[in-house]
Amino acid sequence: MRKPVIIGVSGGSGSGKTSVSNIIVESFIKHSITLIQHDSYYKDQSGLVFDERLKANYDHPMAFETELLLKHLRDLSNYIAVDVPVYDYAAHTRSAEVIRREPTDVIIIEGILILEDKKLRDMMDIKVYVDTDDDVRIIRRIRRDIVERGRSLDSVINQYLNQVKPAHHQFVEPSKRYADIIIPEGASNTVGIDLLITKIRSIIKS
Repeated sequence: MRKPVIIGVSGGSGSGKTSVSNIIVESFIKHSITLIQHDSYYKDQSGLVFDERLKANYDHPMAFETELLLKHLRDLSNYIAVDVPVYDYAAHTRSAEVIRREPTDVIIIEGILILEDKKLRDMMDIKVYVDTDDDVRIIRRIRRDIVERGRSLDSVINQYLNQVKPAHHQFVEPSKRYADIIIPEGASNTVGIDLLITKIRSIIKS
């Protein structure tokens, strides 16, 4: 039985990697395809009081239970269904829920640090980095965290300056060198996305 095609989509916070991933999914609706986000694998912090959870650096590789993601990818590659964790951004820990993911022909992994981890990279058939200007990314992050995650403006700015920006320069941006394809400006780069989709189709048909 043929192994699924695994595509990694990385980039800084607010770069547009989720939008790019969703465009890929929509382009392959006639195939079985699933999208898994690295954010779902933030470590369970239910053993910590809420104030301690707030201090965690969510942009550092140690914030993720990447070994569980690797296990799930191996299971899906062997056509075994998995239960993906659900992260509660308001509580800053995992919820009690899980989402059942059935094996599919194409798997997209999306997250800021997926190219930073060699074990993850080695499982990918295509590695993509969405490269977007820092000013655009911070504006998008402010809008998202205030509207979707109920955060205050001050908390978003403080987290960006103290955690997000330093981690981006230390871990995320250096991982760009591992990408097979770099897509500037995310979803608005229709030429780059079309080339990526063409490449994916060629792998599926081979």
